[in-house]
Amino acid sequence: MGPVEKQQDMQHLKSEVEYRTRLQEITNKIYAAARLDEIFIDLKDEITSLFACERLTIYYVDGIKRELVSRFKTGDEISEIRVPIAVNSIAGYSVFNQKLVNVRNVYDDDELRSIDNSLSFDKSWDQRSGFVTRQVLVVPIIYKSFLLGALQLINRKSGNRFTERDEVYASELAQVLGIALHNQKRLAGTQRVTKFDYLLENHILTQKELNDAVILARNRNITIETILMEELKVGKKDVGESLARFYKVPYQAYNENLPIPGELLHGLKIGFMKANFWVPLGMDDKQPCIAIDNPHDLQRLSEVRALFPGHTPVFYFCFREDILRFIDRFTRNTQPGASIDELLSQLKDEDLEDEEADSGLSEESSAVVQLVNKVVLDAYAKGASDIHIEPYPGKQQTHIRIRVDGACSLYQTIPYNYRNAIVSRIKIMADLDIAERRKPQDGKIKFRKYGGRDIELRVATVPTQGGLEDVVMRILAAGEPIPMDKMAFSDRNYEKFIQSIEQPYGIIFVCGPTGSGKTTTLHSALGYINKPERKIWTAEDPVEITQKGLRQVQVMPKIGFDFAAAMRSFLRADPDVIMVGEMRDKETTQIGIEASLTGHLVFSTLHTNSAPESVTRLLDMGMDPFNFADAILCILAQRLVRTLCKRCKEAYHPAREEYDEIIREYGEGSAFEAGTGMRYTEDLILHRARGCESCNETGYSGRMGLHELLIGSDGIKRLIQRKAPMEDIRKLAVAEGMTTLKQDGILKIFSGYTDLLQVRKVCIK
Repeated sequence: MGPVEKQQDMQHLKSEVEYRTRLQEITNKIYAAARLDEIFIDLKDEITSLFACERLTIYYVDGIKRELVSRFKTGDEISEIRVPIAVNSIAGYSVFNQKLVNVRNVYDDDELRSIDNSLSFDKSWDQRSGFVTRQVLVVPIIYKSFLLGALQLINRKSGNRFTERDEVYASELAQVLGIALHNQKRLAGTQRVTKFDYLLENHILTQKELNDAVILARNRNITIETILMEELKVGKKDVGESLARFYKVPYQAYNENLPIPGELLHGLKIGFMKANFWVPLGMDDKQPCIAIDNPHDLQRLSEVRALFPGHTPVFYFCFREDILRFIDRFTRNTQPGASIDELLSQLKDEDLEDEEADSGLSEESSAVVQLVNKVVLDAYAKGASDIHIEPYPGKQQTHIRIRVDGACSLYQTIPYNYRNAIVSRIKIMADLDIAERRKPQDGKIKFRKYGGRDIELRVATVPTQGGLEDVVMRILAAGEPIPMDKMAFSDRNYEKFIQSIEQPYGIIFVCGPTGSGKTTTLHSALGYINKPERKIWTAEDPVEITQKGLRQVQVMPKIGFDFAAAMRSFLRADPDVIMVGEMRDKETTQIGIEASLTGHLVFSTLHTNSAPESVTRLLDMGMDPFNFADAILCILAQRLVRTLCKRCKEAYHPAREEYDEIIREYGEGSAFEAGTGMRYTEDLILHRARGCESCNETGYSGRMGLHELLIGSDGIKRLIQRKAPMEDIRKLAVAEGMTTLKQDGILKIFSGYTDLLQVRKVCIK
């Protein structure tokens, strides 16, 4: 060995000894630390210097959410990182497979695919901070078989890949961290349990932050929970879960959709519940569920148990302010001094159903009246479209359900004694025959006469098993039409639909099931063309949306004034545009087509599933195919799909399998990518439901339209004249640019408005 080689060996040995010495110093500091959260802040610079890298991230495993979490990334751009334990991120891949990953250039897709085809790099962190990540070395932190976290080194200062020596020493450091983390968890199990252990164990909070919060709360004379949520921005759900685990009971967050437990509230005093911070939430396995702010207060627990003899109440932890919100919602007044328990207590217990009906009739001005008013007003305030009164036989509770954004939920339960009184009261308001219980009836309620609010309800009664009657009340949505550019049309559908409604004559159909927004769309179209030079007549049942400039007529089939009669009268009243609420028979449809052929623009609705099916339905009704083909301008099929909550929807990069599933639902993948220009890339972002207080933890809020627009082109008209099969009409329409309902929904998924689950719920093709 020559002098040069000896000198190189000496330098290498010296470097190795220095490296080992520094690593041992870091190891000693880690083992000596009382809590690792704080010591890592001091050690970050030493570790990055040891590996000659720019940044360091220590991840911990959040076993509850199955995520990697770090609050200690170098730099000030973020205070917390969360990464799913999955194969589509570098740290997640390393932990998921429990193996070291060393990447020379995270932006080199070929290098990432050489490790695993599913592996990708999330560029959003770099885009937010302006920092450019290049080299990454990740080592999982494991103690025996326990997966505890990951050590991640970022960017060697030389710009080269992390060396084999770096891999060896990073693995040794990860072993040290694994032992230290395991010891910390073991010691934590032997220490005194505190209210906020959950937050500390899952690294949502550091011990220093908690100590500071305690001092701040003491100085300000407010609760520690308030400081955590308002000053340190710890999520209310996390604080609630921590307290619930301390009390060893479930956590109950405030839920606007929780049914009102009428039978449990009966006889309870509002003031007593508010003063002692508890409220019944409902029944679970025949036992009352009680929300309380301190499940360790034995005196209050005894008082609550005494109010429910024969039962064993199940207690839940709930914040004081949420308990008060529950009480206010459960007992919200319809008139001053009229809370729900007072209303129920005013109603007399009756043994016989006939006597119940009589008592309902005789108590029009009493609690039954106020109870029905309360149900209607609460449903209206929640934005409900329908109210369902559902009595059950025997001594089972009567359920009241409401439909909001297309989904039914239980709103309230009423003791069985009052079911006939409530149904009778609604029938009186709707001017129906209260003595007739054997056949269905329908009517309307002008609520202004009874409850002060200008609400109109369509009422239907249906006889059900056990000699009972269900009542369904539809709240008719009075209001202004929605502007056409706010209707969630795609660019192609918007342009083609506007072209159609601007034509001087012809017929336009909007089709879909009940409650799919057909009338709203028609009124938006009428609002777009509503000009002083146009005379517009509408025949509706009922008139829900009013517009200045429209001459609107409500049909009354009971006196013979139906849609056909209304249309015949319109044709004698110098119309330019006619809108008919629904073409449900041959006569009305025939008049509509003839009117469109004599120089009038006609709008109407149909109850069909898709635009091509509407053509065959109309031909089956006996329409002349040549007249119909000449008249048709377009047919718009529509559905309403629930949209993701704007406040809490979560952006994520989908796996290739999820993307392929969505494309299969759309149709041919090549057609999708060629038609939309979309591809599966690392930058592809979709959104999913998460849940927050604003959307009652559902992840969804509001609805939007899905559209399928068939244009009456020359090719479509020729197929109509030949009475071609529906499938042929569909194929030609798609070839001419029509997107089906499901395809329009999938495009809205990629725009971040909804998800595949909701699209599947409302359409098949």
